[in-house]
Amino acid sequence: MPTMVVLATTAVPDHLRGALSRWTTEVVPGIFVGSVSARVRDELWEATSAVVGNGAAVLVHPAPTEQGYAIRTAGARRRVPADFDGLTLIRMTAAPPRELVME
Repeated sequence: MPTMVVLATTAVPDHLRGALSRWTTEVVPGIFVGSVSARVRDELWEATSAVVGNGAAVLVHPAPTEQGYAIRTAGARRRVPADFDGLTLIRMTAAPPRELVME
């Protein structure tokens, strides 16, 4: 049974965006929304996480949890999902230190 998925990408290769557009609609740059089966969702996520490189991706899809959805992430992100007694919360990591430039 198809269910709605939202996949947000940042700085991913163009060929990945094209592949995602075959199954979903890119509603704004980098945000893909679609109604796909669990098998297609998992295949899209495998393809996304395999080529994300220096970019980042987040997948949100329905799941039998207290919140009604699950979050998957790939790539380097400051916001990291964390399980807190069965609830998925977002933990912020420290910003990378800025390099000092001396002239």
